[in-house]
Amino acid sequence: MAAEKLKTATVLAFERKLSSSDGFMYAGNWGDQADSSSWQPIRVKQKDVRGVISNRQPNAVTSDDAKLNNKIQDANLQTVDTASLPENSDTLKLRFTLRVLGDLSTPSVCNNPAYQEKLEGVIKGYIDEHKFSELSRRYAENIANGRFLWRNRVGAEEIKVHVKNMVNQEAKNTWEFDAHKFDLRSFGDASNDLSGLAEVFQAGLLGSSFAFLEIEAHVRIGQAQEVFPSQELVLDTAGETKKSKYLYKVDDVAAMHSQKIGNAIRTIDTWYSDELDFGPIAVEPYGSVTSRGKAYRQPKEKMDFYTLLDRWILKDEVPELEQQHFVMAMLIRGGVFGDGG
Repeated sequence: MAAEKLKTATVLAFERKLSSSDGFMYAGNWGDQADSSSWQPIRVKQKDVRGVISNRQPNAVTSDDAKLNNKIQDANLQTVDTASLPENSDTLKLRFTLRVLGDLSTPSVCNNPAYQEKLEGVIKGYIDEHKFSELSRRYAENIANGRFLWRNRVGAEEIKVHVKNMVNQEAKNTWEFDAHKFDLRSFGDASNDLSGLAEVFQAGLLGSSFAFLEIEAHVRIGQAQEVFPSQELVLDTAGETKKSKYLYKVDDVAAMHSQKIGNAIRTIDTWYSDELDFGPIAVEPYGSVTSRGKAYRQPKEKMDFYTLLDRWILKDEVPELEQQHFVMAMLIRGGVFGDGG
């Protein structure tokens, strides 16, 4: 009797292995980085502004001077959230923690034992050969370069990233990086400090050591300058004041979503095909970048996660090394990957 053909599990899920907290925002001065008592929480405030109508107008309005003049006389009234440094502070501090988890070869859920056995064998084979070295280095570099600061990184005079390993007290457990010394468009920095941090990621992913990091970034942007917490998506504003912008806060402290920080850390995919070379994108099944309205890993090009995974597991077609890194980074990202259709 012929063996039953292996099929993708209809229920398959992996928990994320890089677990970030929210990022909390504080204000202080560049020279006081070592004095934790001098840093005060940044508060989200509300303000009402009278703006000018500036959005694109229909041809019926722009082609008639009188109609356009009448239109622009209308006030663009807005209520918005805003956050900024106090007038006597020149530096933003963003603080968050990060756990790195192991046991990647075991899905959190899988309803097909034969598929799970094959998948575990593929993952363990990758681990035995590559030991997450490339992925760990890229994750570490995204901590060191301050990518997780997003818009707060733009135009900063100075950026220092301080990292502390809260677990292993025997080895070196603190690092300091000048974020401006790293190139956001490529990977490959060979500094010894980065190697040490990469080893923490590697040990965590391998499961050989529990990895728990505390990350603080100090960003010198100037007194009273605006800072940029995460913006909230508000689906139901019934009974509340209608605002055009809601900023994220936790216990009245301006903050960044853990998802946004996680997205920055996993922005390591330079293995997609694109002639314009936009640099690394976040690890996503179809290489989607919503800000550009494009998916860089099209199924028709057989470069998406699901095609690569199915060929690897079901057909024993081992992807090129770079795409192996991508597939494993997707599993580290976590998600629901079953063939429920």
